[in-house]
Amino acid sequence: MSYPHTPESITAFFNQHGISDVECIFADISGYPRGKLMPASRFAAGAELRICQAIPMQAVTGEYSYNPVFPDSDPDVRMLPDYHTLTLAPWASQPRAVAVHDCLELNGELCTFAPRSTLKRVLADYAALGLTPVVAPEIEFYLTAANVDPAQPLVPPTVRGGRAEVGQSAFSLNMLNELAPFWDEFRAALITLRIDADTWIHEVGATQYEINLMHGDAVAVADQAFLFKYAAREIALKHGLNAVFMAKPIAGSSGSSMHLHTSLVDSAGNNVFSLPDGSESPLFGQFIAGLQTYGPELMLMFAPNVNSYRRYVAGSQAPTNMAWGYDNRTTGLRVPASAPVARRVENRVAGADANPYLAIAASLAAGLAGIRERLQASNPLASNGYDEAHGLPRTMDAALDKMQHSALARQAFGDDFVAGYCAVKALEYDNYLSEISAWERRFLLPQV
Repeated sequence: MSYPHTPESITAFFNQHGISDVECIFADISGYPRGKLMPASRFAAGAELRICQAIPMQAVTGEYSYNPVFPDSDPDVRMLPDYHTLTLAPWASQPRAVAVHDCLELNGELCTFAPRSTLKRVLADYAALGLTPVVAPEIEFYLTAANVDPAQPLVPPTVRGGRAEVGQSAFSLNMLNELAPFWDEFRAALITLRIDADTWIHEVGATQYEINLMHGDAVAVADQAFLFKYAAREIALKHGLNAVFMAKPIAGSSGSSMHLHTSLVDSAGNNVFSLPDGSESPLFGQFIAGLQTYGPELMLMFAPNVNSYRRYVAGSQAPTNMAWGYDNRTTGLRVPASAPVARRVENRVAGADANPYLAIAASLAAGLAGIRERLQASNPLASNGYDEAHGLPRTMDAALDKMQHSALARQAFGDDFVAGYCAVKALEYDNYLSEISAWERRFLLPQV
C-alpha cells in the first residue's frame, strides 16, 4: 500500500479530503493520546514540531513526578510523524487527519520516556538476533451508559428492546447487533484507520465485547491498538456511551483483557517456534520459560493501575499464575491448537487497560530473556491452572516493588525508563491511597 509521505503527495491527500488540521499524537505511558493540532499546510511542509519531554510520562491524575530522572529544565523533544499511520480522523466533526508520532530527543535519539520508543528498543534486540516478532492482540471492552458522577457505578445502556442487557450472553449474535448505530460508525472508523480487525464477539459481561486484530509487525499492531482505543472512546461519546477499557470496571462482572498472541520469524519468514519437521523448537520452550521467569517482574506493564489487580480472580478466565498449557484457558500462557506454521504463545495476563506498546514490549522482553538464557519451561499443565499457586503480584504496590528491583527491566528498557515509569506509578498509587472509598464509609463508619 502506498502512503502519502512527500510534501506533494501529502498536500494532494489533504486537498482531496478538504483537511485543514492534523492531529499529531503519541501514546503516553497510560496509552492515552497526547500531542498537538497542526495546520495541514505546515504538516505537509515538514514543519518541526516539539513538545515537553515530560508529557509522555504524565500520570493519569494529570500530575508529574519530580523524580531526578526528569530534568528540572523540562527540555523539548521533537515529534516525528510515521507516515504509514497518516489517515483521516474518523471521529472529527470536520475533515481532519491524524498521524502517530515518535518522540525524539533533539540529538535525534528516541526519547527514553516514550512508550513507542520502549517497544522499538526491544525489537532492536530481536533484530540483532535475526528475529522478528509477529503479534496479534485481542482487545476486550465495555460499552456503558454515560457516567456523570464517578461516585456511582457504571451501568449498561438501554438497548433496542427498551431495557438494559443483563449479561451472560457470550457469543450471542443478537446481543452483538445491539447498539447498531455505534457499531456501524465504529466499523467504518476502523476501515478508515486501516486497523485490520479479524473477528468481533459479544463477551460474557453486559455489553462487553472483544475484537481481535490481525497479526503483524509489533509496532504497527501497537499503533492499531492505540488508535482502536482512541476511536472507540471518541465514537462512543458521540452516541451517548462510554467505551470502557478498565480491567475490572463493574463489580461482579467479567474483567477485560488484552491477550497477546506472539510468534517469531527469521529473515526468511519461517516461524522459529517450529522445526522443519513441524515439532516444537527449543526456542519455543525458552520463550515460554522467559515469560514464566520474568513476567511477574514486569507485571506493572501488564497491569498498570490499581484497578488492574481486581481482574485476577480464580475461575474468572483471568490468570493467577504463569503456568502454561496447550489450549488451556486457565493458565497465564496458552498455546492455541494450530499448524506448525502458526505455532504461537498467547499471553493472557495483560488487561485491556494496559498500554499496548508497553504490554507488547514487556511480553517480548521476557520471552527474549528466556531465549538468551536458554531457560527451561515448566511442564505443560493439562489440569485447572487455578489449582496452582497464585504466582502473580496481587497489588499494584507489590508489582511496583518487583519492577523497581528487576535487573531485566533495566537491561531491556533502560534505567531512565524504569526509574521514570515507576516514579509515575508510585505517584498514582499514593494519590489513590489518599482517597477514601465507599467501602470504608459503608462498613467502617458505623462499626469502628
